[in-house]
Amino acid sequence: MKKQFDFEQKYQGFMDKIEELKQQAGDLDLNLKHELLDLESKMSGIREARYQSLSPWERVLLSRHPDRPGTVDYIKYLCEEWIELHGDRLFSEDRAICGGIGLFQEQPVTVLGHRKGKNTRDNLECNFGMPSPEGYRKVERLLLQAEKFNRPVITFIDTPGAYPGVGAEERGQALAIAQVLMTLAGLRVPVIAIVTGEGGSGGALALAVSDHLIMLSNAVFSVASPEACASILWKNLEKVEEMASALKLTAPDLLRLGIIDEIIEEPVGGANLDFETTATRIRAALMKQLPLLMNKNREELIEQRYARLRSLGSQWVLEQNEL
Repeated sequence: MKKQFDFEQKYQGFMDKIEELKQQAGDLDLNLKHELLDLESKMSGIREARYQSLSPWERVLLSRHPDRPGTVDYIKYLCEEWIELHGDRLFSEDRAICGGIGLFQEQPVTVLGHRKGKNTRDNLECNFGMPSPEGYRKVERLLLQAEKFNRPVITFIDTPGAYPGVGAEERGQALAIAQVLMTLAGLRVPVIAIVTGEGGSGGALALAVSDHLIMLSNAVFSVASPEACASILWKNLEKVEEMASALKLTAPDLLRLGIIDEIIEEPVGGANLDFETTATRIRAALMKQLPLLMNKNREELIEQRYARLRSLGSQWVLEQNEL
């Protein structure tokens, strides 16, 4: 089973060899230098074509890239001001969920998202982006606060799923997620959700109920990971690539099914290689959608969200019947 997307590493290795040959050639062999430049151009074209034809499993691997930008990165880029808020007021602070108040284009907003670490220590502190019930109760608290002060909500989704440990179940993991879903469904302020990396299971769904759902082109969004499905159905992890295709978890698949509303194309190589371009495109999408949603009557907003959720349920039933 392939565990990392290694095309970029191979490509960079090849380009380094070309650069080394160019330096060795110097000005002595112009024909060789031209041939190397031509080869360099062809390789760039091959690279671009490769990223345009990624398999579902390769997109899963790319969505998990350790250098992929996370919620905190996007918050710092998009918000002129930012105040993080902590705790669920019941048990503890969950670092796997980042939430607070920001200023986006002079508009106060509540921003929530999953948080993974940048290194081993951070990953352990953030539980690898897998929230506990405290994290989802913090989400609910900040959602209700946003409604009280009429602030639109922006969520960033990037998690393998909610933490499935015994302690989390004992403290009401399922109930905490269900309460967030109910709160989002009836929230009287606009909600925009963006899947930036791995959107796994109910842990991701808890932040995905929205008026406008966006995905980055190399992100994935699924009821369960390909590994989990392969283990359950076949008890064989070698089936993960087949399972990734069957789950229809890529952005193009989900746009076709009507699950998401918009795809933001990542630069060639993925968001991990060009954060600024990716963040700029997210900003443009938010600047377009947020005013449209803010101008809607609150009753109209809730009615349209309800109709959207009902239509998604109907679409899911149709897909299951086809399968």
